[in-house]
Amino acid sequence: MAYNLELADRIREVLAGQAEVREVGMFGGLAFLVDEKMAVSANRGGGLMVRVDPARVEDLLAKGAQEAQMSRGRRMSKGWLVVDSETVLDDDDLEFWVGVALDYNRTVTGKRRR
Repeated sequence: MAYNLELADRIREVLAGQAEVREVGMFGGLAFLVDEKMAVSANRGGGLMVRVDPARVEDLLAKGAQEAQMSRGRRMSKGWLVVDSETVLDDDDLEFWVGVALDYNRTVTGKRRR
């Protein structure tokens, strides 16, 4: 199994009511695209990858996130964070992190696939 099924179900609950949500396997997990833009991903072991406003990264690192890594230990671009499973055990904490991702998602422009 490439991602945590329980976390994926919990993310679906948090995203219920969003206009357009699509699930896609990527980054070794199950990514949730909102309005065709990556917002969060359920990863192995219950961790969460979130796409956030790069200007908020320093504050969010202080709340328990880590900078996301690509293969061979290279960092992803600023704004991609990983939150470990212990940090999102509580539903309120998961809602916080998904909310941060959704806040940024609303500001990101890009081509929408039709």
